[in-house]
Amino acid sequence: MRTVVQRVSHGQVIVEDNCVAKIGKGVVILLGISPEDTNEQIEYLVRKISELRIFEDDKGKMNCSLLDINGEAIVVSQFTLYADTKKGRRPSFVKAAHPDIAEPLVIKFIEALNNNGIKTQSGVFGAHMHVDIHNDGPVTILIEK
Repeated sequence: MRTVVQRVSHGQVIVEDNCVAKIGKGVVILLGISPEDTNEQIEYLVRKISELRIFEDDKGKMNCSLLDINGEAIVVSQFTLYADTKKGRRPSFVKAAHPDIAEPLVIKFIEALNNNGIKTQSGVFGAHMHVDIHNDGPVTILIEK
């Protein structure tokens, strides 16, 4: 499981001219699922992302977590995080999970964030999305399990 976590001042997801997710201060999480992924990876990543100290305290130091600031999250499923570009010019996506495997795990990931106290919204699985990310910092962190 791969995540790209971006600290944002605000973010939103648009599908077919409709806003399906919108948050203020928090994180946008791009989530890639491989065929080998299980609930174990979800538990680890949700805990890590929720407690990751990437938000500034009153002294300007990154000492606060998403939980500390009552931040929000948007999760966007992104199979392209498993692109293999070693051969040729067209990426291969054979290392990404099939939608039958990936979609239930994405749903569980979102539920786990919500259950961990992070108000979480999402994009639409498999849809063409416009993801508006107002990266704050910029702070962008890759977390893999």
